[in-house]
Amino acid sequence: MKIQACLLAAALVVAPAAWAGNCPALMNQIDEYLASKPDLDEETIVDEELNKSLKQMREEGEKLHKEGKHKESVEILERAIELMKKEAG
Repeated sequence: MKIQACLLAAALVVAPAAWAGNCPALMNQIDEYLASKPDLDEETIVDEELNKSLKQMREEGEKLHKEGKHKESVEILERAIELMKKEAG
């Protein structure tokens, strides 16, 4: 029983750190894509459901990351990457 409690405690400590490490990598993927498309208009790639552009989603992901909301940051950044992939075809 003590081992299970220790494993659970360790998972709760490690999980946020794992999420935190993903945010910058996801932001870099979006940044690289945007840099490769200098003629891309701010409103060219838009998530209709969220009514947000790719750039806005990237900025929101960074804001959430800085606030320590890594799970939410990863979710919005991954959604932005999916949108980016659809656009790239």
